[in-house]
Amino acid sequence: MRIGKQDKPFSAICTSDAETITVRGLDLCSEVIGKVDFTSYFWLLVTGTLPTPPQRVMADAVLTAIAEHGLVPSVVAARMTYAAAPEAMQGAVAAGLLGCGSVVLGSAEKAGQFLASCVAASGASSPEAAARAAIAELRAQRLAVPGLGHPQHAGGDPRAHRLIAIAREQGMAGAHCAMLDTVSAALPEAIGRSLPINVNGAIAGVMLDAGFPLAALKGISLLARTAGLIGHLQEETTQPIGFILSGAAAAAIDCDGAKAD
Repeated sequence: MRIGKQDKPFSAICTSDAETITVRGLDLCSEVIGKVDFTSYFWLLVTGTLPTPPQRVMADAVLTAIAEHGLVPSVVAARMTYAAAPEAMQGAVAAGLLGCGSVVLGSAEKAGQFLASCVAASGASSPEAAARAAIAELRAQRLAVPGLGHPQHAGGDPRAHRLIAIAREQGMAGAHCAMLDTVSAALPEAIGRSLPINVNGAIAGVMLDAGFPLAALKGISLLARTAGLIGHLQEETTQPIGFILSGAAAAAIDCDGAKAD
């Protein structure tokens, strides 16, 4: 049964023959291995071109900023899975990544979509008007403003501050970073209080301004968090806490189910 479009059976990423492996038009062994750092290679794989020096600095900073953040849900899921199935590290990594949705880790994607729509709308009015209209639409749906607010860093997310500072140093701060500031400035009047820019808002702003594709924005967080998960799983082999986490969860939650008839 034919499903979906099938008229372009091509991939531009990789090919090989008996002697060579070619990735994005470059010979893997003679032009990439030992010559291209992994951050630049990731950029090449996603976009088809090697990053400029400022783009590489920006992508590397973002990957570093989001790789590790303690015992967040994705890490807890990974360590508990590894405790139960130590023969399958890939399953534990997958367990951690599968929980990366719109609330945890995937929120950079939502922030990117929000900022991109605001920037697009500003062409017909002004950045301030576009920001106010977008916030009002979210408020009407009882939705939070993506990229703003943090439960712990109420005075400002230090990772966001650093990423935006690097973007400015590298000449990478453009329309999306400016829109992030515009949205932040509009919040007190729109919702009655200010909210700090969080790391996901900063990631969206700086990476879109650096020219990284919006559709691949979530991949930044997934790649970075994979490194963090592997670190936690290695520690799990020497300092296991997976079953401690499981036991703490069981102890913290009471059952309120009604007795069956």
